[in-house]
Amino acid sequence: MELFFSQDIHDGRIRLDPEESAHCIRVLRHRPGDEISVIDGRGNLYRCELDLADAKGAEGRVTAMTPGFGAHPYHLTMAVCPTKNIDRFEWFVEKATEIGVDVISPVIGERSERKVLKTDRLRRLTLSAAKQSLKGTVPQVAEPQSVRDFIAGAPAEALKLICYCFDDVERTPVTAALQPGSGRPVCILIGPEGDFSPEEAALARANGWIPVQLGPSRLRTETAALTAVTAVYLSTV
Repeated sequence: MELFFSQDIHDGRIRLDPEESAHCIRVLRHRPGDEISVIDGRGNLYRCELDLADAKGAEGRVTAMTPGFGAHPYHLTMAVCPTKNIDRFEWFVEKATEIGVDVISPVIGERSERKVLKTDRLRRLTLSAAKQSLKGTVPQVAEPQSVRDFIAGAPAEALKLICYCFDDVERTPVTAALQPGSGRPVCILIGPEGDFSPEEAALARANGWIPVQLGPSRLRTETAALTAVTAVYLSTV
């Protein structure tokens, strides 16, 4: 199934933007009367019959709508420190979207080697990965903030888990800390290559974050983050 994306949906009609229109008409050679599938990024899938095959602004009539297309039964926020090598972080963003995540929040820690991050490309990656993995919802990519600000501002009702490597604190296996079926949103915090500072870790514990571990292997930041996403996903299937 090929998916297109649009948020220009009004009165039973859908209009594709120039980029999506060019892909639909010039690349895939759709013509009037063809049926296409469109997601709105908010979870809905629309079946649409093309009646204007314009490469700059294709339009069609909605014939059916499916809510919750490709949805997962949890709400997951991944707060991850961007890696020094940005390709590794982008890999995580793409794969996490394919598996199932709702919010990707880049956070900057005291030991982070990367302090600046542009989010426009990340948003393009999440859209592409959502379409590829047949999901109606495109994850939100938040603007970067400090680890301290994220810790303090996380929703009180969320299950808040922090993955770090200190041995002086008892850490629960992430699979044991998860609470499938509880309905609580889940927030998981992953540190930079140099881990969180002791002060950041202490602040997290003071704000109700539960220290968890992902097993005996020493994992790169992006590997740890994707392992956590997978753990949440598999806890519900």
